[in-house]
Amino acid sequence: MKGVREQYIERYEKILPSIVKDINDDIMEILDNFERIDRVSVRPKSVDKFFNKANKKNDDGSLKYTDPLSQIQDQIGARIICFYLQDVQPISDEISKNYHSIEEVDLIPESENEFGYFGKHFVFSIPPNFVNKYQEPPTLFELQIKTLYQHAWSEANHDLAYKAEKSLTTDQK
Repeated sequence: MKGVREQYIERYEKILPSIVKDINDDIMEILDNFERIDRVSVRPKSVDKFFNKANKKNDDGSLKYTDPLSQIQDQIGARIICFYLQDVQPISDEISKNYHSIEEVDLIPESENEFGYFGKHFVFSIPPNFVNKYQEPPTLFELQIKTLYQHAWSEANHDLAYKAEKSLTTDQK
């Protein structure tokens, strides 16, 4: 029997590229009439990142995911980057008309004086017409919608603060 890593490698090589393309093409078609979009990107989670996440442990030492291939929601991640904040909601509305939302979260810093992680995040069901083409595909994907500036900040913040090996000093923040 194949281990989780081997199973994900097989999914990553044989299934995810096609679903990623289907979702990317579909989002591009949905957003065809929107003018102020910088980019749309859809990608599979890398094997190493998936495996690291699959091996996360709870405080009691037990594995966080008992069935990572079905429980990890971001095996496919999509991002829509637009130019202006006023475009986020109309884009969100249009995307939500076309995909079944499992979860929707607006991420904003706790204080107006804090420049932190912003963005609109969704967990969507992968449309059945995409899923039915493949044997044992993931059934969900995550999507973020944010402005170009929010994206730039979140990329830097993710590497410098969220994934930092040690806490940042006040000057670094």
